[in-house]
Amino acid sequence: MVSGGPGPAWWCVALMLAALLASAGCDRAPHEGLRFGLPVMPVTLDPRFATDAVSVRLNRLLYQHLVDFDANAMPRPELADWDRRSPTLYRFTLRAPRPAFSNGAPLTARDVKATYDYLLDERNASPHRLSLTNIASVTVDGAEVVQFRLHRPDPLFPGRLGIGILPAELIAAGHAFNREPVGSGPFELAAWNGEGRVSLRRRSDGLGLQFVAVADPTVRVLKLLRGEIDMLQNDLPPEMIAYLRRQNGITVQEGQGTNFAYLGFNLLDAATGRPEVRAAVASALDRAAIVEHVLGGAAHLANAVLPPGHWAGDPGLAPIPYDPERARRLLRAAGYGPEHPLRLVYKTSTDPFRLRLATIIQSQLDAVGIRVELKSLDWGTFYGDIKAGNFQMYSLMWVGIKLPEIFRYAFHSGAIPPDGANRGRFASAAVDRLIERAEAADTLEAQAELYRAVQADLLEELPYVPLWYEDHVFVARSDVAGYRISSDGNYDGLAYVERRRPATIAAN
Repeated sequence: MVSGGPGPAWWCVALMLAALLASAGCDRAPHEGLRFGLPVMPVTLDPRFATDAVSVRLNRLLYQHLVDFDANAMPRPELADWDRRSPTLYRFTLRAPRPAFSNGAPLTARDVKATYDYLLDERNASPHRLSLTNIASVTVDGAEVVQFRLHRPDPLFPGRLGIGILPAELIAAGHAFNREPVGSGPFELAAWNGEGRVSLRRRSDGLGLQFVAVADPTVRVLKLLRGEIDMLQNDLPPEMIAYLRRQNGITVQEGQGTNFAYLGFNLLDAATGRPEVRAAVASALDRAAIVEHVLGGAAHLANAVLPPGHWAGDPGLAPIPYDPERARRLLRAAGYGPEHPLRLVYKTSTDPFRLRLATIIQSQLDAVGIRVELKSLDWGTFYGDIKAGNFQMYSLMWVGIKLPEIFRYAFHSGAIPPDGANRGRFASAAVDRLIERAEAADTLEAQAELYRAVQADLLEELPYVPLWYEDHVFVARSDVAGYRISSDGNYDGLAYVERRRPATIAAN
């Protein structure tokens, strides 16, 4: 049985009171445009440096990429079509009509070259550089054609070109894209005033869209019911979602997701660097119970970063069993017991639901003799600590994973930050070799086989304990229409959203 601390009665009362106030006509005056509630603000609006989920999702609204992905995680043209002229030469032709940047300048091949030249320059310390080091040169042929020559063949190369394109002149001038983005996406920046609000404007029709940071999910829902925000996505407890389904004037959409939740470890730490300790943690977790009782069934158990349906996923991986006795045996073999318990520090964010999950994991580990100290930190401090390797154990989620390059980016020994996202400092010569062999393979079939071997090794080594793939939920007032949920949780549906007749919230 999973318990998550105090019951939900306190926020139910608060939400019902808010609904009653709204139905009594206490709602505030209608605002211009639409407002979207976020748990945190983006770190940067510069796609060359964006790695946190909110930044990546907002940057997709502001910038366009050469290449995007279809429903099967295969590359498809966005800004450009491509030809593979030789195993090491790709020619990209910008599609007509070429878009303009938000400053009015037309996007050209020169802008593509400047963007990727910047990413490849190690002096700029872009976290995305590692996935692009196979590029030997970037050249242009007129305004519409850009060519990438590679050091070695890579049949997946087009899928690596998913960084938003920036104007060459502004790159050369050292423009501050992080706060003053200039892209060719469906939205442009209207204002970023203070830390709690980012305002965008849809370029096709001028619709205003304001992102409002509200850390507490209960307050976020209260603001939705009061009309202070119009929509939100994810980061809500299941009980709150069930409550919202019962409210008149509120619509709830749900969709299966592919975002990967995990527990990460510091492999340089004296305790979490030991494989038997990580295996004990994995065996002590009743992930199925958490999914059923805490996530309300809105997730699917994970065994690897890539879901089984991905072309390089592995549906044959044996799931980690819930086996508390095995966990105790592993701890005893490692020298831990009642007189000398294993003590770990577990870092998480201040998001109440994430903290609740961490508390449940703490309780399950305590049941096998692992004493866990929780440290709940504001997002900036928490994420900074994780990138710096300042942790023993933490929980996070990978979002928007499409290519198996995630294995080099997160697990190769050459991807220690700032050169990648191997934040746990995992180092395995066998995994490195498999990743390198997969990258050098000539066919997708050969790559898929090698990446499945990588995933099997990672499940054995456990630099991460795989948890689950969380589903997505989009909640909005009933005058909001047209939104489409993405399987990776992106906010791309905002390009189609519109306001219809005013909503009236009535208590049930």
